[in-house]
Amino acid sequence: MAHGEHFQVTKGTIPSDAEKKHLYEAAELALSGLLADETDPIVIMTTIVAALHQTMPHYFWTGFYRVVGDELVVGPYQGTPACLRIAKGRGVCGTAWTENNIIRVDDVHSFPGHIACDARSASEIVVPWHDRTGHVLAVFDVDSSLLSAFTEVDESLLSALAANFPLG
Repeated sequence: MAHGEHFQVTKGTIPSDAEKKHLYEAAELALSGLLADETDPIVIMTTIVAALHQTMPHYFWTGFYRVVGDELVVGPYQGTPACLRIAKGRGVCGTAWTENNIIRVDDVHSFPGHIACDARSASEIVVPWHDRTGHVLAVFDVDSSLLSAFTEVDESLLSALAANFPLG
């Protein structure tokens, strides 16, 4: 982004990849300051959710599901009421956890076994979030009310955030 260049984005729209890069970079800079010495995983998750949900116009629901035993349990989130528990391997979140892979879905209605917590959800990205030893402690789940809202840019920059802000 050139010096002085400014992106105007409106909530409920899909920003261009260039706008996304700028917004993620701004969020990461803010998070770096806020979380510089923080070690509590709940504080880290809460702050990441708040920063990204408020920054990214294409985010409809933003939150973490924590690994608790053999299921995912809802953690800090912003948006409409969430599914409270997700079985291992179920839906996009459970699959991302089981495979330890980012999953990006352009149309959630075409994903076999998708769990519809809110009917307005149209596309989704789920990112496994690790501790410093590489163990998955949670998944970061973002839904958009717009189809194909997430691109390789979201995937790449969320992956970088996960690496830069481990949960413990």
